[in-house]
Amino acid sequence: MPQMTMIQALRSAMDVMLDRDPDVVIFGEDVGYFGGVFRCTEGLQAKYGASRVFDTPISEGGIVGVAVGMGAYGLRPVVEIQFADYFYPASDQIVSEAARVRYRSVGDFSAPITIRMPCGGGIYGGQTHSQSPEALFTHVCGVRTVLPSNPYDAKGLLIASIECDDPVIFFEPKRLYNGPFDGHHERPVVPWSKHPLGEVPEGHYTVPLESARVFRPGSELTVLSYGTMVFVSEAAANETGIDAEIIDLRSLWPLDLPAIVDSVKKTGRCVVVHEATRTSGFGAELVSLVQEHCFYHLEAPVERVTGWDTPYPHALEWSYFPGPDRVATAYRRAMEA
Repeated sequence: MPQMTMIQALRSAMDVMLDRDPDVVIFGEDVGYFGGVFRCTEGLQAKYGASRVFDTPISEGGIVGVAVGMGAYGLRPVVEIQFADYFYPASDQIVSEAARVRYRSVGDFSAPITIRMPCGGGIYGGQTHSQSPEALFTHVCGVRTVLPSNPYDAKGLLIASIECDDPVIFFEPKRLYNGPFDGHHERPVVPWSKHPLGEVPEGHYTVPLESARVFRPGSELTVLSYGTMVFVSEAAANETGIDAEIIDLRSLWPLDLPAIVDSVKKTGRCVVVHEATRTSGFGAELVSLVQEHCFYHLEAPVERVTGWDTPYPHALEWSYFPGPDRVATAYRRAMEA
């Protein structure tokens, strides 16, 4: 099985779908001739032509608005918002149009569109290139929110998203594009070629939406996480010696609630880890769900490790980023309570 980076896996997913389905089109800022700022679409315009892979003006509202119209007419657009931080001008098109069109039209129209958004920090991008706004979308009825942590899942989930008849917000953790990251920024970068999840089939396959996976089996506590924080959580478990079961959510909404409940009932303890800001972050919803469904099985309060309630700082990147030390502290609190 070939080894791929997450960039290559995402490109392979789009290549597969462009080849399989003539209704799939890809567009966004610089995704055509240039191949995208992260090169995820490199070579696709040359292979499929400028009518199926093309560049747009710098207008996020226009990009998503056109995608909604195309979807209503039967196409399957895959559009890129160059950084998740830039989606705000498209908010009305996502929330009021893409998410509502099936309901408003009583099923006559739908918006089978996939909106790709590179997200997260760890690349010294500062406040306008490091945001993790996933919680803003999980609040919106009618859209799906997906966030993979590795190349294998990224390809399978992206194909499943493109084939889905619902609008999908597809987040891509930038720090994971070229390799797993455990939060130790002072260490050399590890490439995906040295990780088993860098093995990615070349052809068509899907990872089911709404499915979490047990990233690391364990018995002492449950960790609920996604994206880059999956690997940070793994590092904290290895460094503390605590036998943590790490659940990689993959699909944030709809959510694989049974996987969460089964794990927490088994371990009796839970830590939630995400990179986004703390207040009203998606972790708050996870804590609430665990309390509702697992209260009588809990041996300790649910812990939360997150980013801070500030803009993502330029100078203090690693003070903001929830590293393995902060995660390990939460593990110990959960075990000692």
